[in-house]
Amino acid sequence: MDRLRAFSRGALLLAPLILFAQSAAGRDDGRYTDSPLKPWFDSLRSHLGPCCSDADGVALADPDWESHNGHYRVRIDGQWVEVPDEAIITEPNRAGRTMVWPVKTAFGISIRCFMPGTMI
Repeated sequence: MDRLRAFSRGALLLAPLILFAQSAAGRDDGRYTDSPLKPWFDSLRSHLGPCCSDADGVALADPDWESHNGHYRVRIDGQWVEVPDEAIITEPNRAGRTMVWPVKTAFGISIRCFMPGTMI
């Protein structure tokens, strides 16, 4: 029983470090500094917060997103993840592609922002 308590205590101490390391890995590394859309991407935010602060945006192919039971959902790493209504960006999509900003933690994948494509 003491080993279980020690393991649980160690896991609780490590959890914040794991979460911090994973969120820090998604920060802007400067690759798109010269892109004309960079200021626009930097300004994007959903009701859950700024999109590009903790997560890298990922363009999705049509088979990897859909509307399901009145909500969007996206396929990330082979699994479907429901997009919270608060994560949807409603301003016009200047990039044209459907994009998602997933945040991966020890507890799974959550969606910070989602922007449907222009659907031309």
